[in-house]
Amino acid sequence: MRVVLQRVSRASVEVDGACVGRIGVGWLVLLGVAQGDTDADVVWLADKVVNLRAFEDDQGKMNRAVGEVGGGVLVVSQFTLLGDCRGGRRPSFTAAAPPELANRLYLDFIELIRKAGLETAAGVFRADMKVELLNDGPVTFMLDSNKAF
Repeated sequence: MRVVLQRVSRASVEVDGACVGRIGVGWLVLLGVAQGDTDADVVWLADKVVNLRAFEDDQGKMNRAVGEVGGGVLVVSQFTLLGDCRGGRRPSFTAAAPPELANRLYLDFIELIRKAGLETAAGVFRADMKVELLNDGPVTFMLDSNKAF
C-alpha cells in the first residue's frame, strides 16, 4: 500500500457537488492499494498514520501524534499513486490492485483508523472526487508498506 500523508489545517472531499467528508486539523491520507497487498499492510499503515509524531508540541517540535492534537483523518482512495511513469508518455497502472481487493483494504484501513478513536472521514471509492486542503507546514510524507523511502 502506498500513502501520501499530508498534515492539514482542514481538508474536504466532494463527489457530484456534495461534500462527503471533512476534517479540521489532522491528516489527509491519499491511499493506493497495490497488487499483493494484504491485511498486514493495512495494519502497518494504519498504525503508522495514527501514531506518527509529526504534529507540533508546545516547543514547536514535531512530537505529537494526530490524536494528541485532537485531529482527524480524511482518507481518499487514489489508485494513481501506483502509476508507473517510467516508460513512454502514458502511466501504467498494472501495479494497482483489482478494484474488489482495493476497496476491501481501503475500507479496512478506514475502520482501523476509526477504532483508534480518531474522527474519520472518507471519500467514495472509484468516484470522481474533488479534494480541497490547506496543507499545514507544509508537512507531507510518502509511506509504502512494501518499500522504505
